[in-house]
Amino acid sequence: MSIRTILFDLDGTLIDTNELIIASFIHTFHFYNLDFSREEIIEFNGPPLVDTFKKINPIQADAMVQTYREHNLQEHDNYVIAFPNVVETVSQLKDKGIQLAIVTTKMRKSVNKGLVLTGLDSFFSTVITIDDVNHPKPDAEPVLKAMRTLQANPETTLMVGDNSHDIESGKNAGVQTAGVAWSFKGKQRLMEYEPTYMLEDIRDLLVLTGV
Repeated sequence: MSIRTILFDLDGTLIDTNELIIASFIHTFHFYNLDFSREEIIEFNGPPLVDTFKKINPIQADAMVQTYREHNLQEHDNYVIAFPNVVETVSQLKDKGIQLAIVTTKMRKSVNKGLVLTGLDSFFSTVITIDDVNHPKPDAEPVLKAMRTLQANPETTLMVGDNSHDIESGKNAGVQTAGVAWSFKGKQRLMEYEPTYMLEDIRDLLVLTGV
């Protein structure tokens, strides 16, 4: 069956927030007198912030999340851009009647900021954030919630993301999955989770959906 619904992760998939994320981690770690290399920080990208910080310092985790988010929102517009061909491709998909949604582990405030800044906000009426679920990715809940909102069929739904959590969440929800070759952690790392497809370019979605 052809793909009729596409659920997108946001950061690292549609918009390039990689350097903003690294800068926000560096700022937070400096504030709490912690020292991590760039390579170590890249590994923190993906899971919910609170989970990452709890592994580092359970007692100060909530305060660290707050420090990170304040920096992230303050510096957001200095860093964030859409990846190449994203806006044009998403526009074409929507024009051809493909159902679209965002499924992310970010808070709604920062999600909206990124969508507006990159001009993607008009394409997504369904946006599932960490504020909307009890169990974020890799749990199936965010994907299932997006599908319920869109009344989508799992067999014709595709979850697209740059991280293992995106692939696992899609699989747990029983939908097709696609990794993106521009994943910050590298294409090969993502291939280990056996997505249904690997996108070399966002425009590959035009071929997959036949639009």
